Amino acid sequence: MNSPASLEHKPVVVSENYEKVDGRMAGRTDAKALSLGLTQGNDKCKTLASAKVWRHTGVEWSCESEELPLHRVLDLSILLLRSMAHFQEAYRYEHLYDPEQPVLDRLALQGGAMTVAIAADNESIDEDIKLFSQALSDDGELLGERLRTLAKLLQDMGY
Repeated sequence: MNSPASLEHKPVVVSENYEKVDGRMAGRTDAKALSLGLTQGNDKCKTLASAKVWRHTGVEWSCESEELPLHRVLDLSILLLRSMAHFQEAYRYEHLYDPEQPVLDRLALQGGAMTVAIAADNESIDEDIKLFSQALSDDGELLGERLRTLAKLLQDMGY
């Protein structure tokens, strides 16, 4: 089940099989996918990078926001970090990714694997991926500060 690209949040990097690795709820969750993508900010001229947990009611996709269990925060962090690693080298590709190999990685979690892939089925992926890459670049200092803090905290904790 692919997450929709027609709502306010436009997916660029996705983990479509999140329901298989959703912590203690794996295999019985309505959280079907995670995505990093684009959304309009309060200032309609500003495009922002955002994260979303895609929920499906069994009938339709839901736009409701949600509180995130801590493992989902970490799963989104993993998705973000793997995506950032990709975009550091994405300039090597004409379209910022290889359309023949949109899967960036499969990361082992809970006996399953989180798939990290470019949302190649997004009809405007060529434009959206450029905007997303630019948004990551624009937020580089902000993200870098948090990553350094996270790295220090993880190191201090023995990870």
